[in-house]
Amino acid sequence: MLKGWVKIKQSLSLKVLLANILFAFVIVIVIGVIVQNRVSSTFVNEKISISKVETKNALFLAQGHFNIARFQDDSGLNKVVQEFITSSREDGSLSGRETVILPINNFNNRNIYQTVPTLLVLDSIPEDFRERVRESEEVLDKRITIRYSDGKEHPGFLIGGKLNIPRSGIYEIYYLFKLDAQYASVSYITWILIFTGLLLVLLIGLSTQFVLRQVVSPVKEAAAVAEKFTSGDLTSRMAVSSQDELASLGNSFNEMAVSIQQQIFRLENLSRLQQRFVSDVSHELRTPLTTIRMAAEVIYQQKGEFDPSIARSSELLINQIDRFELLLSDLLEVSRFDAEAAALGVENFDVCGLVRKTIDYLHPSKSPLIEITVSKEQIFIEADPRRIERILRNLITNAFEHSEGKTVKVLVTESENEVAIGVRDFGLGFDKEDASRLFDRFWRADPSRARTSGGTGLGLSIALEDAKLHQGQLLAWGEKNKGAHFVLTLPKRHGTSVQSFPIDLIPTDSQSTLQNS
Repeated sequence: MLKGWVKIKQSLSLKVLLANILFAFVIVIVIGVIVQNRVSSTFVNEKISISKVETKNALFLAQGHFNIARFQDDSGLNKVVQEFITSSREDGSLSGRETVILPINNFNNRNIYQTVPTLLVLDSIPEDFRERVRESEEVLDKRITIRYSDGKEHPGFLIGGKLNIPRSGIYEIYYLFKLDAQYASVSYITWILIFTGLLLVLLIGLSTQFVLRQVVSPVKEAAAVAEKFTSGDLTSRMAVSSQDELASLGNSFNEMAVSIQQQIFRLENLSRLQQRFVSDVSHELRTPLTTIRMAAEVIYQQKGEFDPSIARSSELLINQIDRFELLLSDLLEVSRFDAEAAALGVENFDVCGLVRKTIDYLHPSKSPLIEITVSKEQIFIEADPRRIERILRNLITNAFEHSEGKTVKVLVTESENEVAIGVRDFGLGFDKEDASRLFDRFWRADPSRARTSGGTGLGLSIALEDAKLHQGQLLAWGEKNKGAHFVLTLPKRHGTSVQSFPIDLIPTDSQSTLQNS
């Protein structure tokens, strides 16, 4: 059932088809109920109305006969009354009508005329209705259930009136009519309505499905072409064979695909040119830079013979050449990532020792400002130590540059299949807007570039690519003026991926600014 519901949610045609069938079903039910009630009411009310008029006429005619017969003797009057009773019974046997005659009062206690069908339960005639008939001069009617002593019951109605038989008194006369035939007709019409309604719902469903095929098929074709386009088949197009609105959609889609294809080709060509330019420039600059370094080192080695200003210039020259070489190395590495030519030199090594070595190499004079915590003295992983060292160098260097002289915490811990390295500083930090661009190439948090420290803006982007090469994760958290926290998570075995994170990205001390000097 759940799979069916998911399939319905994912299919526009199924949703529209089921909605139309549901609406049609509801409309058919409402109309069918209204028609059935109207037909049933018409059948029954018409039968009651006709029977009431006929009964009224029959009683009026019978009363006229009785009034004439009062001038006859008792035997003649009795004959007239018996003929009326007999004819009523005979007519009732043909039409399914029951006749009941009951005396209201009797003047002389003779010639009492009373008739009740043998199996009829007299309680079928409600007592309150009898009271109304006795008090009224009109013919009255009422819907009842006709019951018999053998247990049978029939839906029907009752018509009651009064007759004044001369020299005998006033009598109640009731005609009980069965509605079995009318209800059978109503039931037959109900089944016809049900069958017609189901047929109508089926036809609506078929017509809806036909219309949906005409409308949804081009949409499905467009979706299929879009999927091929996304997967790299830029030549896929929609087939257009008509001149209607859907054909206009197909033409617009094809024009859009052509435009996107041209833009993709242009951007790919531009990207290739850019990558080639970066790679060529980086390689071409190596040779003159080597010559410049050799000359600068010669000058630097003889700085003691120069005056102080020239000696200081030689030191600045060496520093800037070092930065220039670092920039070229980063550009070459970026070009390798873009060309998908970066490769891993996997070794089994102790990551804790690599962390200590990196810190000592970068900032041996600032060791008192570094707080290193390891869960074990040695944690071995299978990875490229050169690339892992480069990631650590970038993270720790960034932490020192932005720590504002406060302690930098480095935590190394492990889980069963992962090792994590966290670098936490309590300096400037960054906000949410900066976080979205933190790993972008050539982006720096200080747009003015007025700081005395800071690199090219490639370090974190290269670190992220190195982490991805190891199928690891490099995540960052920060708050303005509360510092930053970078967490590198790597799988211990080469070829596996990260399944858990031993270090929480949001540090526990993030609610307050800790100053450790």
